[in-house]
Amino acid sequence: MPQKDHTAARRPNVIWVFGDQHRGQALSCAGDPNVHTPNLDRMAREGVHFSAAASGFPLCCPFRGALVTGRYPHHCVPGHEYPLSDELPTIATALKDAGYHTAYFGKWHLDGFEERNGRAAMHIVPPHRRGGFDEWTGYDNNNAQWDCWVHGGQGPEAFHFRLPGYETDCLTDMLIEHVEGRADAAAMDDEREDRPFFAVLSVQPPHDPYLAPAEYMARHNPAMVRLRPNVPRVPRVLDQARRELAGYYAQIENLDANVGRILEALIRLGIAEDTYVVFFSDHGDMHGSHGQFRKTAPWEEAVRTPMIVWRGMGGYGHRCGRVDVPINHVDIAPTTMGLCGLEAPDWMQGTDYSAAWRGGGDKPGDWPESAYIQLVVPTGHGHSIDRPWRGVITRDGWKYVCLEGQPWLLHNLNEDPYEQANLAFNTAFRTPRRRLHDLLARWVTDTEDEFSLPEV
Repeated sequence: MPQKDHTAARRPNVIWVFGDQHRGQALSCAGDPNVHTPNLDRMAREGVHFSAAASGFPLCCPFRGALVTGRYPHHCVPGHEYPLSDELPTIATALKDAGYHTAYFGKWHLDGFEERNGRAAMHIVPPHRRGGFDEWTGYDNNNAQWDCWVHGGQGPEAFHFRLPGYETDCLTDMLIEHVEGRADAAAMDDEREDRPFFAVLSVQPPHDPYLAPAEYMARHNPAMVRLRPNVPRVPRVLDQARRELAGYYAQIENLDANVGRILEALIRLGIAEDTYVVFFSDHGDMHGSHGQFRKTAPWEEAVRTPMIVWRGMGGYGHRCGRVDVPINHVDIAPTTMGLCGLEAPDWMQGTDYSAAWRGGGDKPGDWPESAYIQLVVPTGHGHSIDRPWRGVITRDGWKYVCLEGQPWLLHNLNEDPYEQANLAFNTAFRTPRRRLHDLLARWVTDTEDEFSLPEV
């Protein structure tokens, strides 16, 4: 074992908690009347709520590749079921080098296993392909919340078993047990184990199928769901949206309750003030908006995600409330490094937004004016966009998206938050279109992407 970095013991712990397909609008603190999320609301109230957070690639595997590496998907995981190279360093690599103990629990979806070859829940991710985490208990993919299998370890200590209950509840149990163990090591002042920790909880809900424990399902009646204004009054769309949203909101409320359990555990263990909890999602879910379902789309319901940073110290010594910068998928790893008081390694392409916690970075030149969003390789699945696109979302409230060789969408989100007025082909808006097109072209060039933009 490398010699302990004693300065690292004074660094904060970090816990990532994220679900799959949880759109940013689906929080009670974000104004959704269908859902009650008191624990996430508390985090947003006492911490920093990045209310303009974006999923730069609204699809599981590419987002996760960008998340753990801080690289854009076209440099790591460009599409569904593409593997993350085990030669790429991850945030676990960087934090271990800084003296952290690292652990991962739950959905991975970076080993490249293809479901056509069998059920992914039975696929074992080789130890060298688990992102460099010290401890790893998870699965590559498993869309069955009541029949979730996890594995980990290696050699004679390898294990593979079925969780005894609902996925989110059981994985949260594992995370809390792990955190208790780290707190015990710190209390015993064990020089070998008393290190700051970085732990990840990645759960499949609220991804479809939209099922939650009975007590949560009972709270939501499809007939009572209030739909967003951009859900068209098409009977098949309305029926599917109401039916699925009822289960979706039940899943989110269960996830919120488990977040509350994590916060309570940190407080009970006396380490809440030493621990950042970062809550987010990989992407959203259309749920009938614009007549679309699921993900891979550039509309707000798919690309906006929750992003909240909390530390158990109330409002003392840091900013609280909303920050409306377009923090993106590649930014989460470098921001986490910044929260730990560390410089992000140069192989991370994203921006460190940790100054938002301390109240800095408000000058326009401090952070990027926009986030780069993309669909590099379409999945070909039903309810998915079937051709590549690229786009930008700006700090001043504009969104611009192109197909290859073709403008597609232009929305002023300040006046049209539900994206019902497409201005991409309106000559009266050629000036903002030109500005946004040039901005998008710079992103394509600066990130060394390959995409044929149209002439405008």
